[in-house]
Amino acid sequence: MSRIRSKDTMIETKLRKALWEKGYRYRKNYKDLPGRPDIVLTKYRIAIFCDSEFFHGKDWEILRPRLEKGRNPDYWVKKIQRNMQRDIEKDQALQYLGWSVIHFWGKDILEKPEECVRVIEEVIFDQKIERIDFDEEI
Repeated sequence: MSRIRSKDTMIETKLRKALWEKGYRYRKNYKDLPGRPDIVLTKYRIAIFCDSEFFHGKDWEILRPRLEKGRNPDYWVKKIQRNMQRDIEKDQALQYLGWSVIHFWGKDILEKPEECVRVIEEVIFDQKIERIDFDEEI
């Protein structure tokens, strides 16, 4: 476990590079927001989390039985369930503050970073549409 990094992971670096190449500027591990998002686009109020499949419980209904058969099952089941609950709490706190929250699985970032950037751009575009005042004369 000592080699598992909490920041500047390979998946974070890959997504940051893809964003930078498209001209998006960001903050890393932004301390001023709940949950310290991995990437923050302050201009658009978007918080991005790059989640590893194991530690954030992807396909939990498949992973949990495997963990229960492995070593130290009580520890791992509790740890991952708490991570999943913490993710929900962070998302709610950020949304309450008016931030859009996006989570990407590590495998998706590694295989399709451009698709991840496209998802982020959709959120940016949707925000711009919400700001249009349709009561004003065009």
